[in-house]
Parts: sequence; structure tokens; C-alpha cells
Amino acid sequence: MKLFDVYPLFNIEPVKAQGCYVWDKEQNKYLDLYGGHAVISIGHTHPHYVERITRQINKIGFYSNSVQNQLQKDLAQKLGDLSGMDDYDLFLCNSGAEANENALKLASFATGNKKVISFKKGFHGRTSAAVAITDNPKIIAPLNSNHQTVILELNDLEAVEKELAKKDVCAVIIEGIQGIGGIIVPDASFLEGLRDLCDKYGALLILDEIQSGYGRSGKFFAFQYSKVKPHLVTMAKGMGNGFPIGGVLISNAFEPWFGMLGTTFGGNYLACAAALAVLEVMEQESLIQNAAKVGRYIMDKAHEKLRGCEVRGLGLMIGLDFGYNITDLRKKLLFEDKIFTGVSGANIIRILPPLNLQKSQADQFLDKLAESL
Repeated sequence: MKLFDVYPLFNIEPVKAQGCYVWDKEQNKYLDLYGGHAVISIGHTHPHYVERITRQINKIGFYSNSVQNQLQKDLAQKLGDLSGMDDYDLFLCNSGAEANENALKLASFATGNKKVISFKKGFHGRTSAAVAITDNPKIIAPLNSNHQTVILELNDLEAVEKELAKKDVCAVIIEGIQGIGGIIVPDASFLEGLRDLCDKYGALLILDEIQSGYGRSGKFFAFQYSKVKPHLVTMAKGMGNGFPIGGVLISNAFEPWFGMLGTTFGGNYLACAAALAVLEVMEQESLIQNAAKVGRYIMDKAHEKLRGCEVRGLGLMIGLDFGYNITDLRKKLLFEDKIFTGVSGANIIRILPPLNLQKSQADQFLDKLAESL
């Protein structure tokens, strides 16, 4: 039996990692500016993270969600305190796509409607409803062809109101920062306008913070650069620093009943231990503030060093748009300079490093990139 092909693979096999570095089986050391798709938030193999999970597995690793689990309550309390969202309820699941599926389900339950508004270049996951609202024809199967989705241009409030006025929309879903779409930051006024329009026409606003959340933008959630208060917030990726966990923050717009949402593995003991460790390290080491500071440094230096490159983003979620195919450039960075980066399409280098990245490491990347150009 062989593995089903998912991604085109680089001929590199990481076997060890620490902080912002990974090593392959030939002991080559790489600077990690991608964090495994924005997953590594507090750095690889952080001692407190490793200790938290190890201590937990020596106690209990799993039991059903039909019993009390104090770690879930501790996680909800800590998350509310650090994010400033302590007036929301927390539903725990296993991934970002699953978080979006459950948020959409809640919106449909609450409104009685089925139609969803999403935005061009958006990405919300690969499960059924998440695929249906994603602007990527490559991953929409015939099974999804009858979905009720309207995909609109970002920052076009007039188009959104035209659809909402039909009063058949359950939710408007938008990323705090579009990641796969090219690190595109929606206007703060647009987000605020979306909430006002949702309230006016009886729909719910879902902020997808799966990639842009958990401090990556320099605030806990990227939407917090605006004054918007979403009905629902979805999250995953950096939440567990590599341990699978996702969640939905649910405002008091809902009156849940038992059976509305459910999960077998969501919020298990190990996932909660990992997620608590992430929040504890983020707080103790001021990683959100570091993301804002080092992110600004990278963007300012990129403007100076990379002439002709459009620089976009917030915090340590940065896109470098060269306007031409950068496949060879990215391969040089990886295989010669030993620096991991990501891409959005063919023209954009996507930077999503651990939030403990230092300015000296940023300089290493920018110097090598400038030399290559």
C-alpha cells in the first residue's frame, strides 16, 4: 500500500525541531518561516508545552465528552481572559474546517435559512459546507454543486446588502486576513459594516480566524483591529501548536439545546493540555506583542530592501507579492539558503513563522532574499 498523494512533496524530511528551526535527517538546519501552515505559534518543542502534554498523558489521555473535564473549563476561562472575548461560549472540535462546519450549522439553526455569503479568494476548509463556501473550483466536487452560496468581492458593502436584503441568508463568513488568497486584509470599516448589515437583515457574521487568529496578526484575533463584534469566531491552527484542536466562540445570539453540536475527540484531555500550554506561553513570553513588533520590522525592511515588491499583512502574517512567478526563488531559499517559506498562488511568498521569531532571524531571511533578487 502507498499513501494517497495530497501535496507535491519537497525532498526534505524534518526529524527534529526547536524554536524557529527544524533539522532534516541529514542534519541540515532550516529557519522555519512557515510554521507548518501557521500552526506553530509558540515555537517547536517548547519545554513548557512538552512538559504539559507529557504530564497529562501520564494521568489520562482520553475519555468521553459525557463526563466532566476540568481542562475544558480552564481552557475556556484562559482563552476568554487573553482574547477579551469572555462573554462568548466555547465549543471545542478538532480542526478549522470542522469549526466552520459547526459555525455554519449554528447560523442555519438560528435563522432558519440556508444561504451563505462568502468572498472571492477566501478559503474555509475542505469538508462539505466549508468547501461549498470556498472560492476555489479545484476542490469543489459534484457533491457540493447544489450549495446555496454567493461569493462576492471583498470590501463591497453594496453587493452584500443587495444579497442580504433578500432575507434568505443565514451567515456572512469572512477571514480576518485572507491567507491562501494572498494575505489580503479586509478594511476595518467593511467588517463593521458587515455586522451592521447582518443585524439589519437577520443574518449572522462569522469571522474565520483559523489562520489569522491566536496572536498571529499582532492582536489576539485579526478582526480586533476593527470595532466589530462577530456573532461567531472560528479558530484552529495555532491553537494547539501542532496538536489537532479547533474551536468556535459563540455569542449570546444562540439558545443551544443538547444535541445541536457534538464531538467525540473535540476538547480531549491532551488537546486541552496543549492548548492551555500555548496560552500560558503566549502570556508569559508576550508573544502577541512580539508578533506585532517583529512583523512591523519585517514589513518596514521589506519595503526598503525589496524594490517592486508589494508588502501586505499584519503582525507575523505577511505576503510578499512580486508580481511574477517565484517558484525558483522559493526553491533557492529552501534548498540553498535553508529557509522554509510558504506561497499564495505563484507570485506571493507567504510568511507565517512561530510568534517567537526574532529580528536577527528576520534579517537572515531578508538578506538572503535580497541577495537572490
